[in-house]
Amino acid sequence: MLVIEKLPGTDACINLTKHERDTIVMTFEERRWLRRKATTAAGRAIALALPTGSRIDPGAILAVEPNWYLQVEAAREPVLVVYPEDRDMAIRVAFEVGNHHFPLALDGKNLVVPDDTAMTQLLSRLDVPWERKDIVFDPIGRGHSHDD
Repeated sequence: MLVIEKLPGTDACINLTKHERDTIVMTFEERRWLRRKATTAAGRAIALALPTGSRIDPGAILAVEPNWYLQVEAAREPVLVVYPEDRDMAIRVAFEVGNHHFPLALDGKNLVVPDDTAMTQLLSRLDVPWERKDIVFDPIGRGHSHDD
């Protein structure tokens, strides 16, 4: 089992054309879990043991080995896409989502939030149009941390 304790530096990721690309598909929540076991698309067993405060973005390279490398692919996941009628409503929705401690992503003029009962209730209360979709969820910001 490959134990990944730190992300490779930029120099290690420069020329990987002759390496086999292996992937691991991760949801937003899984990209926040820095300590866990998983299996790659090629069947390799890995363990993440990354330091607190590390960030795993879609497309990140997690490991570079002699003949292969491991790259993160963002999973499509259920979300709510919110269609605010104007800037003021977008700001209000963003404020309320943050006030409920939920992550928020932007998609053009639309807002994207996790598909959660609390969010559907909030959006209904705010009387803002929304729909369910399965897309990549990549929220803005890094979330809350006491380590900064």
